[in-house]
Amino acid sequence: MSTPETRRGLHLVAVHVLGRRRSDVTGRFGLRATPGGFGTPAFGPEPETVRVSSMTLVHEVGGDVSAMGLAGATLRELAAFAGADIDAPFAAGADTPPIGDPDLPLGMDPATVHGLEEWFATGWAALDAVLASLPAGAGATTIQLWPEHFDAGTTVTLPSGERVNLGASPGDDYLDGPYAYVGPWGDRRGDPAFWNAPFGAARARTELDTVEAVADFLRTGLRLAAGG
Repeated sequence: MSTPETRRGLHLVAVHVLGRRRSDVTGRFGLRATPGGFGTPAFGPEPETVRVSSMTLVHEVGGDVSAMGLAGATLRELAAFAGADIDAPFAAGADTPPIGDPDLPLGMDPATVHGLEEWFATGWAALDAVLASLPAGAGATTIQLWPEHFDAGTTVTLPSGERVNLGASPGDDYLDGPYAYVGPWGDRRGDPAFWNAPFGAARARTELDTVEAVADFLRTGLRLAAGG
C-alpha cells in the first residue's frame, strides 16, 4: 500500500470516526497527539476517548476499554465500534475529505502508519517546546490536530500583534511527505531565503530529524515574522 493511500485512510479515520464521534457528543471535533498516535481529548460525562494507537482503534468510556484492529477494517465498521453515525451529515471544515465508499477496507501499511504517528509525536513535542520559549507578551492557541487538514498546529500571537501559524503535517497536495511549516498571517517576513512556500515556509521531515531541529525551524520563522 502506498504512503498516500495509508495517509488517506488515517485521515478518514481522524475525521469520520474520531472527529465525528466527539462532535456527536460535544459539537467539537479537534484532536490531540496521544500515545502511539492521535485521538480525542476526554469528552462527555463518562468521560470518553477514542484514539488510534499504531494499528489499533481504542475506545475508552469511564473505566472500561475496548479495542479493534485497523487492518482490513472498513470505515463503517470502525465508526460503529466508536459509536459514530457514519451516515449522518458531518463536516470538519471546507476541506473535509469525502467518505467515499465506507464499506471498502481501508488501505493501511503498518510501517507507514508507524512513521506518520512518530511524526505527530515529534511535531507535538516541538510545538510544546516552542510555546515554552515564547517571549513575554506572546500568546498561542491550544495545539490541536485538526481533522480537516490532518495536521497538528497552533497560532502564535507575537507581542507586536503579528499572528503566525506553526504546525506539523503528515503530507498533502503541497508536499507528499511529512513536513513542518510556518505560516505568517501578515506580510512581514524578513530573510527571503527562509520562505520557500506559498503560505510561508516548509521543511520536510528528512531535513528535520529531531524534536529540537523542528523547534529551531519554527523559532526561526517566528523570529523572522517578528522582524528579527
